[in-house]
Order: sequence, then C-alpha cells, then structure tokens
Amino acid sequence: LDLATERAAEVARQKSAELSEAELSEVARVVGIGAIKYSDLSRDRQQDIQFDLDKALALDGNTAPYMQYAYARLRSIARKAEAEGFQTADSVTLVEPAERRLGRRLLDYATVVETTARTARPHHLCEYLFDLAGVVSTFYTELPVLKAEPAVRASRLALLALVAKTLRHGLALLGIEVPERM
Repeated sequence: LDLATERAAEVARQKSAELSEAELSEVARVVGIGAIKYSDLSRDRQQDIQFDLDKALALDGNTAPYMQYAYARLRSIARKAEAEGFQTADSVTLVEPAERRLGRRLLDYATVVETTARTARPHHLCEYLFDLAGVVSTFYTELPVLKAEPAVRASRLALLALVAKTLRHGLALLGIEVPERM
C-alpha cells in the first residue's frame, strides 16, 4: 500500500503541478489504495491472479486510476460549467447517438449491481464501470458540452452528472474512493 501510494504521488506530481501538497497527498492515497483494491476485484475470483503494480496504477485500461480520472474529469467539466454560470437541466434529452449510447449504458447499472450482489462476482461491476468510463469519454470527445446551445448544454451537463454519480457509487460499492481533482 505504501509503495502504491508513493508511485501514485510521483505520477500525480508530474501530471498535476497545480495540486497543493495536501491535495497531492490525498490523491496519492486514494489512487494508490484504490488501484490495489480494484486490481483484485476486477478479476474473476476463480482465475489466477498475477499482480502487477505498474498495470494497477496505469491511467489507461481497466484500472481504478482510469475510472477515478474519468470521475475527476466529469467533476472538472461541472466546475467549469458552474464557474461560467451554466445551468444543469432537471431532465435529460437524448437526441444524438452518443447521448443515447450513454443513456442506455446508465440504464444497465441497477441490473449490473443486482447481478454482482447475487453472484458475489465484483468483476461484473468493474467491467461495467470500465465500459461506462469509456462510453462517457467517447461522448465528451464527440459532442460539445460547454460550447453547446444552452438547452442542449444543460441536458448534457445533467447526463454527465448522472454518469459521475454512477461512477462514484459503483466505485464506493467496491470500497474505492474518488478524488474530485486528479
């Protein structure tokens, strides 16, 4: 755990120079410990485990840091929207294919959680969260959020808030915290 936290601190220091020392320490703790937990939980319990700290701490692929970064990125978009005085809609309108893909994926969450609980196989939830993080990344890469027309922007901000809430909740079910900034 100490080694994972130290390595996470090194990466955070290189990638996020604007973080204070206290924020850096907290991000390192959350990411380091989350990486180890997720590495274990993301594998089927009936398979052999080969732990690789470098893979567990990677910011890409099916890792906790990838999901934590996706959450932090969504929170960053929300903070920018709030700073610019943009409103979030009370409901979501799904028109574009990327919006519909993301909305459909969100609708799967309850079933995935139920299946995970019933089968005691947390890797199902991990696979879902990894896929959700990938779908949302594609979404905000393909479609403008903050630069969209006001009604569309408000709907997309609400959709991204739902994704952030789902990522945070799903990771919490796995015992993994999320940083607001990374």
